[in-house]
Amino acid sequence: MPRGNLIVMTGASGVGKGTIRARLLEYIRPLYYSISMTTRPPRPGERHGVDYYFVSRPEFEAKIAQNGFLEYAQYVEDYYGTPREPVEKALAEGTDVLLEIEVQGALQVAQQVPEAILVFIIPPSLSELRRRLLLRGTDSLEKIHQRLKRAEEELREAHHFDYVVVNDQLDRAVSDFSSIIKAERLKTERMGDALERALQREPALEAELDELERKLRGNGPQGG
Repeated sequence: MPRGNLIVMTGASGVGKGTIRARLLEYIRPLYYSISMTTRPPRPGERHGVDYYFVSRPEFEAKIAQNGFLEYAQYVEDYYGTPREPVEKALAEGTDVLLEIEVQGALQVAQQVPEAILVFIIPPSLSELRRRLLLRGTDSLEKIHQRLKRAEEELREAHHFDYVVVNDQLDRAVSDFSSIIKAERLKTERMGDALERALQREPALEAELDELERKLRGNGPQGG
């Protein structure tokens, strides 16, 4: 059984990563979503153990000391990280794993796991991203300005990634991302079992086909 694909999704805050991720988990099976850990407080509607593991800064730093993260990064004063153990377990079982992480963390994963599939979600424009952040209403204006400045810096890192998906229309962005996952699953090196099956001859079917050939020979074209 081939090892699962590690699929890393990143992009600026407010670009719609969480919405795309939720839709992917509905449509793509099997797909294991690795829940990140963070020190930021929950936003309205977010749940511990579903959207993130929300922990204190001392708890997070203790896990860093134990080498318990596949990656971690600090983003606008808060820590974000991917617990290592559940990801390694799912990949070893042959299940594809989806990470939704910050850009710094994604680049860390790329160094540790060179075969990881890196997907960068981008907004149609910085102006549209600003509009989304203002309408979301979860951050102060000062923090929104910090996020926009960071977003501009991060967009310049997109050339390090394997794929870029524009989240202009949600359905199209989800479809594009789904196509990436499906195409990666169909790469030749992951299709060994299917190739072996394609070369097999099935005795029962072969017997039926031999009989069909005999009948065709016996009912060949008649001279006129």
